[in-house]
Amino acid sequence: MPVHRSGTTSPRRRPRPFAAGTLLAALTLLLTLPGPASAVAVPERGTARMGQGVIAHDGQGNDSSTGTRAVQTEGVDVSGHQGNVAWSTLWNSGVKWAYVKATEGTYYKNTYFTQQYTGSYDVGMIRGTYHFATPDTTSGAAQANYFVDNGGGWSKDGRTLPGVLDIEWNPYGAQCYGKTQAGMVAWIRDFVNTYKARTGRDAVIYTATSWWKDCTGNNAGFGATNPLWVARYNTTVGELPAGWGYYTMWQYTSSGPTVGDHNHFNGALDRVVALANG
Repeated sequence: MPVHRSGTTSPRRRPRPFAAGTLLAALTLLLTLPGPASAVAVPERGTARMGQGVIAHDGQGNDSSTGTRAVQTEGVDVSGHQGNVAWSTLWNSGVKWAYVKATEGTYYKNTYFTQQYTGSYDVGMIRGTYHFATPDTTSGAAQANYFVDNGGGWSKDGRTLPGVLDIEWNPYGAQCYGKTQAGMVAWIRDFVNTYKARTGRDAVIYTATSWWKDCTGNNAGFGATNPLWVARYNTTVGELPAGWGYYTMWQYTSSGPTVGDHNHFNGALDRVVALANG
């Protein structure tokens, strides 16, 4: 009978204990890898500023504004993003008016408000305040009241401009704040009506034409009452939102000297004073 010698037949191999430990380690590595480059961090609530979404959504051209021919008066807009502002430097460079962010939603007040609002006044500027709207958090009336109660009021002193509703792309989520076009129009109407009831003035509306088209359906119902402040970073103002035949102010760049956000008022200084006086 045949003899089976030791070592002539390979023993059966046992499967290596791969599954549990190795798979877990691989999964952990994948989860800790950086996300895709296109992922954008959501900013902290309260940090939004006028024109924050313009370049990302509308781009920019030659923002030197050399294409402007009509008489214009230079202005700036500031927020907590700028911190303490060198107002004397701006005044000496020809800036004659300014808008300061006062509030956002019903949860934020600009911590640099006093330095910015009082400082611009002290160097001789005509100044006003703006509210960054968040229509997904509270009603238009609630935000208008919060604005007026925290720096957004108006007085007929020849140096105080009417308040501004800054309504633009949502930096914290969906660009139209989850509202239908009709719902957005109703929200804006709620804000401007409440502001008018509280102050006696029609609020200025700051927006970009493309956002207005997307989120209000290019509604034409505000042009007869609310002055337009339009955002477009280029040498010409371009198409205006429906309802407005002209702009009152134009934010034409976010890369100006001293303070980045620079604006033209559509007229000489006496027209700025006229808007302040109502």
